[in-house]
Amino acid sequence: MTDAIALQIEGMTCASCAVHIKKALEQVPGVCSATVSYPNNQAEVTTDARVKPETVTAAVAALGYRAIATDTPVKPVSVPNKPRGASADDHKIKINGKAGKLHVAVIGSGGAAMAAALKATEGGARVTLIERGTIGGTCVNVGCVPSKIMIRAAHVAHLRRKSPFDGGISATEPKIQRDRLLAQQQARVDELRHVKYEGILESNSAITVLHGDARFKDGHSLIVRLKDGGERQVVFDRCLIATGASAAVPPIPGLKDTPYWTSTEALASDAIPERLAVVGSSAVAVELAQAFARLGSKVTILARHTLLFRDDPAVGVAITAAFQDEGIEVLNHTQASQVAHVDGEFLLTTDEGEVRADKVLIATGRTPNTRDLALEAVGVRLNSQGAILVDERMRTSVPHIYAAGDCTDQPQFVYVAAAAGTRAAINMTGGDAKLDLATMPAVVFTEPQVATVGLSEGAASHDGIETDSRTLTLDNVPRALANFDTRGFIKLVAEAGTNRLIGVQVVAAEAGELIQTAALAIRAQMTVPDIADQLFPYLTMVEGLKLAAQTFNKNVTQLSCCAG
Repeated sequence: MTDAIALQIEGMTCASCAVHIKKALEQVPGVCSATVSYPNNQAEVTTDARVKPETVTAAVAALGYRAIATDTPVKPVSVPNKPRGASADDHKIKINGKAGKLHVAVIGSGGAAMAAALKATEGGARVTLIERGTIGGTCVNVGCVPSKIMIRAAHVAHLRRKSPFDGGISATEPKIQRDRLLAQQQARVDELRHVKYEGILESNSAITVLHGDARFKDGHSLIVRLKDGGERQVVFDRCLIATGASAAVPPIPGLKDTPYWTSTEALASDAIPERLAVVGSSAVAVELAQAFARLGSKVTILARHTLLFRDDPAVGVAITAAFQDEGIEVLNHTQASQVAHVDGEFLLTTDEGEVRADKVLIATGRTPNTRDLALEAVGVRLNSQGAILVDERMRTSVPHIYAAGDCTDQPQFVYVAAAAGTRAAINMTGGDAKLDLATMPAVVFTEPQVATVGLSEGAASHDGIETDSRTLTLDNVPRALANFDTRGFIKLVAEAGTNRLIGVQVVAAEAGELIQTAALAIRAQMTVPDIADQLFPYLTMVEGLKLAAQTFNKNVTQLSCCAG
């Protein structure tokens, strides 16, 4: 004997939601079959007589949806197919029996959060955005923007002090007034935060901003401890976690008792230390090390491995050589075993001896900000580093809760965060969008710059891909010769047999302006001969891609300047 249990389901946003629910219902012991209708927000479950309604509603609730058993079986109705695009009418749901707009809670206000909030409102949702600190997150306030301003100022200082044209243009020692540079830097940060974040939020009536700390109460509500005092409960249909990351601090004995810097304090300092020790070898470490050196610090880098060791080994070799040429001391394979701060001086004990400095910058990576969210209350899964695990649609282990940006297990770049936030919002409001990171470009803003996309030889080998590669030194690139700066190289990695381009690594001035062309070539599945046959403007750095492609079957040293 079988029974039929009818369910009213709240919270489905697309047909895939119905598929997830159907699968979960059919796994309940005693359930014979289940039919789930996304357009009708209903389900009909055929069971044996022992299964109670609360058993099947609990199975739906475990996925993050709301289910209510009703007395009326589902009757199929004819409805038009819902478009993939989002509209306000598409995303009205039943809340307490009444139709209302989909409510999306966004925790954070950085690149991922803002992109998601704006896209969700385009899809007809109303958004509550919760920020515990300064609106705008890391990038505009204490990351990308201030660091690139400081790096650019350091670049100008360096050129005034030393350039390839000193024989004809008199060099001069610049006077560094860091307090004035800092004021200029902060003014631009404040301007961009207001124009790109605060002003946009203020002008969008569909977004409510709460200032406070959020934590999960259950699968559909947050408790926000407000900055102004008191608490507020936020009930949501969908939630995006976009809380970013903070500087990771290694457990070096003695370090926590010293006034060490992270990148935040370094960028906010109104003085340039006479001696700076940088612990780390990541992009942040090398960028700020060179900037401080060019602004007047005597810099020593302690790298546990080698500089930028996750990239092709040639990258670290080239950057190390450039740094040493500028007087930056690079201690590879070196770790501090003890840190002390006595009479205003840091003392770092290493296996290579002692390093003394006036300031110590810790730049050993970033840790996701997930600890205080009470994620265990809702079952959102984390990896061993505390990052939220997401799929290609930004969905967490709880179907109606999404995550994007540096708090996830995706690469920690603001443009990845923004793209992920946009796609999360599309999916939260009924669409179907994936994030493909196969052709994600990355840039390190040293001089020369480092830019990469796709696979290195090592990564390809790890994936079982046989490769053919060529490396072109910059003394073969006319633009570099005209600049009198031939430091670096362009390396192309192709799949053996097909000659399809699968990776590019560049160390060169303005490498970041070149790498997007390589990314598009990889995305278009171009081969090395395809690239070699393209027209590139003469006396540009990007022409180096063509020359590098030509090296697969030609000796480019035997070509004329602009040979096709």
